[in-house]
Amino acid sequence: MLTISDEKLFHNCLLALYLIGPPTFISLRYIQAPYGKHHRSGWGPTISPALAWFLMESPTLWLTLLIFPFGKNSSNARSLILISPFLFHYFHRTIIYPLRIRSSGGQRSTQPNAANRFPVTVAFMAFGFNLLNAYVQARWVSNYESDGAAGGWWFWGRFLVGLVIFVSGMYMNMSSDMVLVGLKREGKGYRVPRGGLFEFVSCPNYFGEIVEWLGWAVMTWSWAGFGFFLYTCANLVPRARANHRWYLDKFGEEYPKSRKAVIPFLY
Repeated sequence: MLTISDEKLFHNCLLALYLIGPPTFISLRYIQAPYGKHHRSGWGPTISPALAWFLMESPTLWLTLLIFPFGKNSSNARSLILISPFLFHYFHRTIIYPLRIRSSGGQRSTQPNAANRFPVTVAFMAFGFNLLNAYVQARWVSNYESDGAAGGWWFWGRFLVGLVIFVSGMYMNMSSDMVLVGLKREGKGYRVPRGGLFEFVSCPNYFGEIVEWLGWAVMTWSWAGFGFFLYTCANLVPRARANHRWYLDKFGEEYPKSRKAVIPFLY
């Protein structure tokens, strides 16, 4: 029977994390995932956005909690501290965020009802990515990361710097999401978001998430963390660019011309 060692499996999954980035970036330059502003028919059955977010993000919680105890660092306090920001982000994304968009009153929106649906095919692809990424990140921290087990200034120094970056990004991400949820709750269709980082970029929620995973890459100081950061950029930068163009096309002269797509003052 053909068997594969855990170390070989981990390295293959880590390699896959890097290999899927470039085709994701290239494909999203031309084909946007058909949900939200870019909804269009022809992608098969759909489900509610809240259910989609819950299902497709859930592996980051249950798979992480399932495999973490089997790592050699699983009982090390520093490793538990290190994985905590990852779990905190995905507890919000898997549990809190779906509850917020479910209560946002999207069914009262003036948009067609179909535009408030989420294709199962897209949710399935995101579910697959989260299986891969949850395994890579959790297995790295719980088993292959060595600095956390040893402790010392290098671990705590990079952890604290990365944590500041991570928390800053999460604040930007969450506060920007709340602005968008608030607009949707009013049930008046799409409008120009204003206030906060929306004065500088069209997608501060994406910018915040990119900053978050930059912080994670610093905290872990690993190929696993850096690979996740790169994939986040490959996924969100083209989406932000498409959203920016959508705003310009829809609102024309009403839309602030000084706003960039995702990186303040730059892009």
